[in-house]
Amino acid sequence: MAQVSMTVRMDSQLKKQFNELCNEIGMSVNTAINVFVNAVVKTRSIPFKISAYPTEDNVLRDFYEFRNQVAASERPELTMEEINEEIRLAREEMADRKKAAV
Repeated sequence: MAQVSMTVRMDSQLKKQFNELCNEIGMSVNTAINVFVNAVVKTRSIPFKISAYPTEDNVLRDFYEFRNQVAASERPELTMEEINEEIRLAREEMADRKKAAV
């Protein structure tokens, strides 16, 4: 596989913080960026939620929103069989999409 270089522009303070964090984790900046790019290509998505809210707020907001939806719902709880059927249907749908994309 041919190797190519890429230039990324970022704030010098951010670069310093990123480099220090990568060192703490035990990897180079180059490795960290390659991990990110591989994850994006493999999943065909950004591997984290992009939002206008801080991450901690998102988690709490999503949790409270879900809890309120469940509390307001008049539907009975799903049985394990129903949950497994939903998973099976979702997997079939994903497989159908993959086949259609080929």
